[in-house]
Amino acid sequence: MKSKVLVTGGAGYLGSILCEHLLKAGYRVTAIDKLIYGQHSLFHLCAHPSFDFVFGDVRDEKTLQPLIRKADVLIPLAAVVGAPACDRDPWLARSVNQEAIGMLNRLRSPNQLVIYPTTNSGYGTQSSEVFCTEDTPLEPISLYGQTKVQAETLLLQTPNVISLRLATVFGMSPRMRLDLLVNHFVYAAVTDGYLVIFEKDFKRNYVHIRDVADCFLYCIEHSSPMAGKPYNVGLDAANLSKAELATKVKDYVPRFYVHFSEVGSDPDKRNYIVSNRRLREAGFEARRSLDEGIQELLKGYRMFGRSPWKNV
Repeated sequence: MKSKVLVTGGAGYLGSILCEHLLKAGYRVTAIDKLIYGQHSLFHLCAHPSFDFVFGDVRDEKTLQPLIRKADVLIPLAAVVGAPACDRDPWLARSVNQEAIGMLNRLRSPNQLVIYPTTNSGYGTQSSEVFCTEDTPLEPISLYGQTKVQAETLLLQTPNVISLRLATVFGMSPRMRLDLLVNHFVYAAVTDGYLVIFEKDFKRNYVHIRDVADCFLYCIEHSSPMAGKPYNVGLDAANLSKAELATKVKDYVPRFYVHFSEVGSDPDKRNYIVSNRRLREAGFEARRSLDEGIQELLKGYRMFGRSPWKNV
């Protein structure tokens, strides 16, 4: 019988895709989410007999403890994600991103596998001329990066943990996010038709949301040799500057006007090239290209229809 997987934040951008992939692979899945965005991203899974949902707060020990007890694998996705969101409510960010992870780790058995998603923005202000490997010192600038790095450090000091340092994710999801760089650039291209870009030469790594979901499944199935280490999760062919990304979007939306500005800065100061070699040597490699992702987003955005806040 396949393992039971508990996904916290299961109705989020990544969670709603991951739950779908887990069920398709034969796992029994319980998702917990507080649905703070009022999302309905898991409705399509309710008919699946191996899926269950709990409306609840991951900081509530009484709610979480019985769910942890029944699980074989724990995937804590619940988080306040992104530097602006964390800066808006620092107390919430620390309690969800850090303290709730500490509680989950305290409540679990050492035999239970934890696969933890963090951000490669923890590499901070590294030079874009060098590859950041998992051994590169972590220098998070933002509160978001700090809470995620501190949670990862805590988890990796305990048994049976795999940490996935995610590149900037892109692609369509039932709980869509437009603040992620690729998703945002494509949306601006097809709606406004223009974009002002600052720090145009700053580089980042990117990865498709469904590659991330597949990576979680791979980690479950190959947990013994992989446990105890962090892994960068990105697309090797997608270490691009903002300017290069905008040019690629323009290939699909020729009328897209891009202006490069000297005003503005990234709160995470992300400017680095990331090596995904460790994950590739462990047997997994992201395969969905940026071109495929851009075409997918263009198709998805046609479904948005009219904005409720604009008479266009």
